[in-house]
Amino acid sequence: MNEQIKYYESKLAFEMDPSDLFASLETDTNLIIVDTRQPFGYEKEHIPTAINLPHREMTVESTKHLDKSKTYVCYCDGIGCNASTKGALKLAQLGFQVKELIGGIEWWKFDGYATEGVMASEGAAVQCAC
Repeated sequence: MNEQIKYYESKLAFEMDPSDLFASLETDTNLIIVDTRQPFGYEKEHIPTAINLPHREMTVESTKHLDKSKTYVCYCDGIGCNASTKGALKLAQLGFQVKELIGGIEWWKFDGYATEGVMASEGAAVQCAC
């Protein structure tokens, strides 16, 4: 198989964009969204249905209640933050199926999707043309 094709297939196996996540949430009950930031960021604003599990606190003990048959989609602030990458790596090391949300919560909002929390935004709730 062409190396370039393998590269893009691998990339898509481990990442998703906000539009993909939004569409998947409507049909896929096996996805769990994980906000990997500190609790104050989550409380301020987070993606609906997301759980807060800061990457610095991910251990066998702190994740023992999670279902390993699910796929966990990690996110953080956005391109200037690597908490989602650190969280995805830790969850993968702990035996979970993981994807990373490209662009984090900032691109989620940029694409027009709602958030919850103290500073929640309604969003346009439309599907991105991506």
